Amino acid sequence: MRASPYAGIAVAVASVSTAAIFITWSESPPVTIALWRLALATAVLAPFAAWRRGAAFRGVTRRDAGLMALVGAILATHFALWITSLKVQGVTVASSVVLVTSHPLLVGLLSHFVLRERLSARTAAGIVLGFSGVVVIALTDYGVSGATLGGDVLAFLGGVMAGLYFLFGRSLRQRVSLVGYAFVVYATATAVLLVYALVLGSSLAPAGDAGRELVLFLALALIPQIGGHTLYNWSLRWVPAPVVSLSLVGEPIGSSLLAWVLLDQVPGLAIGVGAALALGGIYLAAGAEAARASRPDKDTETR
Repeated sequence: MRASPYAGIAVAVASVSTAAIFITWSESPPVTIALWRLALATAVLAPFAAWRRGAAFRGVTRRDAGLMALVGAILATHFALWITSLKVQGVTVASSVVLVTSHPLLVGLLSHFVLRERLSARTAAGIVLGFSGVVVIALTDYGVSGATLGGDVLAFLGGVMAGLYFLFGRSLRQRVSLVGYAFVVYATATAVLLVYALVLGSSLAPAGDAGRELVLFLALALIPQIGGHTLYNWSLRWVPAPVVSLSLVGEPIGSSLLAWVLLDQVPGLAIGVGAALALGGIYLAAGAEAARASRPDKDTETR
């Protein structure tokens, strides 16, 4: 039983790696893609939430409900930013997914400057190494065009939102059931994305071939959302958030390989170097945080 959360994480990594491919294939606007993805995922979960209404929402306080709504808004913003970055001309799947999974670096910095937690040498090295890779990617894409750099910034900001999503989720999943948590978060995210679409004037209907687009939206809802994010949320009950963050290093690798095979996107040398530096830094930083999370008593004694 102990290994099952980690098996779930492995399946989740493989599932979320497909998201960038489905998004790239879609002809619809970014917010429209995000809206349909979350709306369909919510619809899939709705019968389970209704069937297990008592168990799904037992013990949920008003504060927890408010926090889940906040997490939903964060998730909506994450998808709006990241999917928009993938639609910017010149931004590759490799650079976008590396940047959006860089949040362990940000968590480390926040722990140091906001929470006043002393960074370990390994965490500090990971942050420096990781951000050097981010800078290499940004400078390389800036050489392509300012718009491409703008897409990188959107992906990076999407990573900030992802970090907050996992931090809040770790706390909530200790006391809220998976079905109740996922349903409220996804439903709230859908509502927030609907507001974004109306404010931005984004079409609510799929663009291009409606049948093809709906198949892609359903694939996004079932594979990376239900099979990816929901499994991550399930694992958060037993696995520390830094460990889950660490596992996300696998997503850029999987997405880049799929983009190479299915989209004929071969990363240039500079992007490859930047990605290697960033992923190495993320691995060091998140790994150090995971090790600290697994030894709370020891850390408390040394402070």
